[in-house]
Parts: sequence; C-alpha cells; structure tokens
Amino acid sequence: MIRFGLCCLFVNEPVKFRTTTAASLKALPVRKRLEKLSSICLANAVNVKASLLVLERLKIKSFRMSSGLFPVFTHPDVGYAINELPDAVRIRDVLRDAGRFASKNDIRLSFHPDQFVVLSSPREEVVANSARELCYHGVLAELTGAELINIHLGGRYGCKKDAIERFRNNFGKLPESVRKKLSLENDDVSYTPSDLHGLCLELSLPMVYDVHHHRCNPDGLSIKEATELCLGTWKRLDREPYFHISSPKEGWSGRNKKSHADYIDPEDFPGYWRKLKGNFTLDVEAKAKELAVEKLMAHLGKG
Repeated sequence: MIRFGLCCLFVNEPVKFRTTTAASLKALPVRKRLEKLSSICLANAVNVKASLLVLERLKIKSFRMSSGLFPVFTHPDVGYAINELPDAVRIRDVLRDAGRFASKNDIRLSFHPDQFVVLSSPREEVVANSARELCYHGVLAELTGAELINIHLGGRYGCKKDAIERFRNNFGKLPESVRKKLSLENDDVSYTPSDLHGLCLELSLPMVYDVHHHRCNPDGLSIKEATELCLGTWKRLDREPYFHISSPKEGWSGRNKKSHADYIDPEDFPGYWRKLKGNFTLDVEAKAKELAVEKLMAHLGKG
C-alpha cells in the first residue's frame, strides 16, 4: 500500500551525478563549453537509468530526480537549449529509455525544484526566473515521463492573501504542459495544509502533505484531518497521493526542529497512515538516503 520514495541521491550505491559551475563555463569558448555540458548531461542521463536499476533491486518504487540533471540550464550567461548540445539525440534517447523502464517497473518519477522557485514573489524578475525554471523542469518531465513537479507557494511577503493571489495569477501564465505537472506542498514556515487546500481545489492542483512541516508549522488541523484534505485533492484527479516524511535532526526537544535527521524515527510515522486504504507514495527525506528508506521499509514490514 505504501510506495516508498528516494530523494535524488545515494550514499552507498555507486551512482553519482555530475555538475559544474557557471564560473568555470564562462572561461571556456562556446564550443568547448557546450561539449563539456553535453558530456555532463549525457552522463547524468545514463545515471538516471542506473538509479532506476538500483531502486528496482531495492524495491523502492518512487524516485525524486535531481533538478541538476542539466546543470545551469537556465543561467542568464551560460544557459543553453538541448538542441545545442553535441549529444542531444543520445541524451533524449537515454532519458526516454529510463522513463520507459520506470513505467514498465511501476516506479513513480517526480521533481522538486529549489526554494528559489517562487511564483508568489512581488518581484517580477523572481517570477520570471521561476517560470523559466519550471519550464526547464517541464522539459525534463516530458523526456523522462515524470508525472510531478512539486513546489512550495513561497513567502508571506507581508500579506498571505496578496501572495496567494500573485501565485494564482502567475500560475495561469505558465504553459499548460507545466501546469498539469505541478503540485503544492505545505511548508514549515508560511503555508499550512489549510492555507493551500482551497487554492489546490480551485486550480486542480494536488496537495503534497509533508507531516514534518505540519508539525513545525501547525494550523489547528490534526494529522488525520490534514491527511484527508491531501487525499481529497488527489482523489478528484484520480491519482495516487504523495506524502513526505522526515525527522528532526536534534529530535523534537531540540532547538532546530526543521533540519532533517539521517534516519526516520519510527515514532514520527503517523499512526493514521497505517489505517489508510489504497496506495500512496511516501518520499523519505533523510540524509542517509537509500539506507533510511530501507530501514523505514523494514520497520513497517515492507522490506
């Protein structure tokens, strides 16, 4: 009933993703720059498939892929289009093959862009950059068959109501191919499940429920009530729900309750989730990566 998910990277498995910096690329002639980027993107595409092979062996059925598969793709100075890369055809073929493998083996694929993707910002340049990032993720999702691009609403900027209205307006300006992939997640500072629920219903967005964030940023809803709100947004779209789980590094008595621990404390797994009927996906946000997923699977009797 639970589809456990790995977030981006491994700690023990020999699968590594490559990256680079804008500064190092600026020092290269354009042709050399594109050759370097092409090599990195191809290597990362190959390692998406390698990751999926590991996940299938470990019986982990969801994978949040790294946003950095194509490094600096939207950078204003050294950004590029896939067609500019010497290995463009090969890169596309490899990613599509990975997507077919995921589909055949029932592995769910997603992305979770960085926190600087903020459609609710009052600054036009931030919104424009966010839209470009989301379109980039849309390209990746199209190539791999990923079904979800999960984002946060953003900051309050002095007034939640105004921020939500900006999100609503800027969401509507995105390409439909991107909008249909998006989901909204409650955060640990500003927006709770009750803040997001109405907007999700209005925009036909599924809501990803992060129970750790909810514990840090409560809204009067119980875990059961918040879970049911989340489930409803997925049910009306006839899709499998997504939840996130993590544990605080210093424990709930520590000063910083927001940082993630290496592993999940079994006590942090909501008892109500054991009673749920139907499948749901659970992204395990823990520093020990696949080791944490395996440990939680074993604890819940799913290993």
